[in-house]
Amino acid sequence: MRRGEVWVANLNPPRGREIGKIRPVLVMQSDELNAATTPMVVCLPLTSQVYPGFRRWRVTLPARDRLLKPCQVITDQPRTIDRERFGEGPLTALTDEEMAEVERGLRAVLGMW
Repeated sequence: MRRGEVWVANLNPPRGREIGKIRPVLVMQSDELNAATTPMVVCLPLTSQVYPGFRRWRVTLPARDRLLKPCQVITDQPRTIDRERFGEGPLTALTDEEMAEVERGLRAVLGMW
């Protein structure tokens, strides 16, 4: 598992308006932490419901490799989940340009312009 890869994860059970389901997630934490096999992984969920109006905070990815539908990276709902919640992967990996867009969106969500 590496930063910038998309994996399948089980985000159930959600609470309130948290995003749930078994869905692709983008691994965001550093490769150093991933290599240390910490029990938790910081990630961003993906959705296949693409909303053009959220372009400022979300990054649209085209279908490619094993990512079968166009998706948006949901930077406004970061999650830290246990490694045991991860299933198959990687489905794909983001380009440097896509990761830069995700980082911009996440900084905007966190007020870290």
